[in-house]
Amino acid sequence: MSRIGKKPLSVPQGVTATIDGQTVTAKGPKGELQFVVNEEVLVKLENGEISVEPRDQSKDARSKWGMSRSQIENILIGVKDGFERKLEIQGVGYRAAMQGRNIQLSLGFSHEVVYEAPEGITLACPKPTEISITGIDKQKVGQVAAEIREYRQPEPYKGKGVRYAGEKVFRKEGKKK
Repeated sequence: MSRIGKKPLSVPQGVTATIDGQTVTAKGPKGELQFVVNEEVLVKLENGEISVEPRDQSKDARSKWGMSRSQIENILIGVKDGFERKLEIQGVGYRAAMQGRNIQLSLGFSHEVVYEAPEGITLACPKPTEISITGIDKQKVGQVAAEIREYRQPEPYKGKGVRYAGEKVFRKEGKKK
């Protein structure tokens, strides 16, 4: 049994949620998001609470039950508060700078890397060694953070590269004479 799926979701203050067939739509101060729930999962809105349950007890339906509830919870949080992911840049000469809506990264390559922000994502650079990614879609925010980190992942010898804020990088000892 899904322990996550059993819990009903309360719709936060200032957010309106509607269910049209298998589509859950949430509107809030930050914007509007929708999620299409799988056919094997039943979604109900009663008294300001959204409940999710499997249509039958098949393994497939039960496996999609908790995931559907988590996705609905993410759209409710996203339209109310939004999501933020922070990246840190470490290394001599490694830095980031804003270029309009896009971000320009100096990561030790022979050229500058320019990352174009997708629709619905806001990039900010409070310090040359920090990048802040904000948006209402949790999946999109995480994907953008992963794509930027992929340009220069932290290496294990000196720890240089782009890392998530608070990420611990496993360090190795160098060669000995």
